[in-house]
Amino acid sequence: PAAVIGFGGYPAFPALLAAKSAGVKSAVHEQNAVLGRVNRMVAGFVDAIAVAYPKMKRLPVGYLGKTHLVGNPVRDEVLALRDQPFPALGAKEQLRILVIGGSQGATILSDVVPDGLARLSIPSSRLHVTQQCRAEDVDRVRARYSDLGIRADLATYFENIPDLLAKAHLVIGRAGASTIAELSCAGRPAILIPLPSATDDHQRANVQEMVEAGGACALVQSDFTPDRLAQAIDQIGLNEARLMDAAGRARSIGRPNATGDLADLVEALDRPVAPQMVGISKEFKLAGAGA
Repeated sequence: PAAVIGFGGYPAFPALLAAKSAGVKSAVHEQNAVLGRVNRMVAGFVDAIAVAYPKMKRLPVGYLGKTHLVGNPVRDEVLALRDQPFPALGAKEQLRILVIGGSQGATILSDVVPDGLARLSIPSSRLHVTQQCRAEDVDRVRARYSDLGIRADLATYFENIPDLLAKAHLVIGRAGASTIAELSCAGRPAILIPLPSATDDHQRANVQEMVEAGGACALVQSDFTPDRLAQAIDQIGLNEARLMDAAGRARSIGRPNATGDLADLVEALDRPVAPQMVGISKEFKLAGAGA
């Protein structure tokens, strides 16, 4: 092969090691804001390290000279939303909230979100929720929304996430790298709850850039209560002007050219390429988190 590219995960290690032994150019791509275990193991001998965030954790300073900021590739259907206007939200229009919890949903979102939305300062009748739930949670969550007078569309899985993002004014979900990449490229404000069991606590690291830009509010799971959720949504805003401002801030950190930039980096492995400015982060603070 002309080059070998690893995307983390143990299967990448032997392939990258073989590339080194054979004198074949190699690179790794890290989708999270914490350099993953396998990528740390091979970072010393690959020719380039592509990263998705301008501040990285567990990236040795000695490797900054071959580190390049490219972002995370995003599907075309989501990239198309970048050029579409933010959905209108007049005084009588419904506030559309999309709640997603990863590939299988998250029970804590089912437990907290309905009562958190009921605490908002706008009438429940003005809310329209589309929420992903675990199969065992669907019936009770639907009943709770009905009791609260909130219109809700529930499912265990949504195939049309780009269509749902296009209509959403606000997103509530986890802080996975793909989620943040899509939110920032599409320009959608969010309340994000990092998964506490994520390896190296990488979801807390992932969310830092979007929070600092003003496009998201992050809550640690231990502090994710109905009251705190309502406060976080109020912080972002409940009217069109404030939501549009937060959407613009989220959009400002999007990297829509990630696919092309990564491809260009791979094609340039046989010639010197100036590294992009990437910093080293040691701490990540979120709302509700300790120092």
